[in-house]
Amino acid sequence: MFHVNSLLAAASSSTTSSSPLSFLPIVAIFAAMYFLLIRPQRKRAKEQRELQNALAEGDHVVLNSGIYGYISQIEEGKPYIWFEANTGVEFRINRSAVAGKTPDPANPSAEQK
Repeated sequence: MFHVNSLLAAASSSTTSSSPLSFLPIVAIFAAMYFLLIRPQRKRAKEQRELQNALAEGDHVVLNSGIYGYISQIEEGKPYIWFEANTGVEFRINRSAVAGKTPDPANPSAEQK
């Protein structure tokens, strides 16, 4: 018959020896999460912020909703810009709605900024 006390004593004696190497897997998991999740997200956010700050009148852009057009007017110090999707169809959008710049459709050979 097994004695519960002897099993508990054996288990407690084997777990009392903690070494600094026992924390290595936890540190490795946090490092992997940083390099695989946090760092790329910060890089994308920085690129998006730079794009929004570099917008200029006349830039051809695409919105997060998939609408293509160009920036017709920028009011400095305001969080929005005026966007023209078609001739005479102009509306105000938030700067954060711009997903990226696109090449000028009238001049497709022009290099994208």
